[in-house]
Amino acid sequence: MNSTDILLDLASRPGQALETLASSLTPELLNAHPGDHDNSVAWLLWHTGREIDVQLSMLSGEGEVWSAQDFKAQFDLGELGDGVGYKHSPEDARAIVVSDAQPLIKYVNATLSALVAYIKTLSEADLSEVIDTSWDPVVTRGARLVSIVDDAAQHIAQAAYIVGMTL
Repeated sequence: MNSTDILLDLASRPGQALETLASSLTPELLNAHPGDHDNSVAWLLWHTGREIDVQLSMLSGEGEVWSAQDFKAQFDLGELGDGVGYKHSPEDARAIVVSDAQPLIKYVNATLSALVAYIKTLSEADLSEVIDTSWDPVVTRGARLVSIVDDAAQHIAQAAYIVGMTL
């Protein structure tokens, strides 16, 4: 097994976790704010898709799935939806409200599919390429890919925890 095979396996894990969670995602659970926290399950899943999408677009030089596959219009969040959610005010985070989980699931899965397709184009040398020198240590393409998947896995796990608390 080489590095690309490992990354492909890793990139499949958040989608598997989301699939397990999907049947429990009622509108009430999606939009609940346990402990009065600003981030709902809907926000967590939207953010998961956006963080994959935006970072992958920067790596690949391709357009975002958000616009290319018309998710922007489906969610109708305006400029709020175009961001990733970093520095959202409490009001911004609470404005991410959905009545159906399926568009969220489709969006996250579409971004994961784009991520897998991108990883399949990479060589071992590509993974070692330094892409960001503003960090110490510098960030390689492979490290950024691991970070993207790790963030996605953490956010889906947070959503699963919230759903599990309420079932």
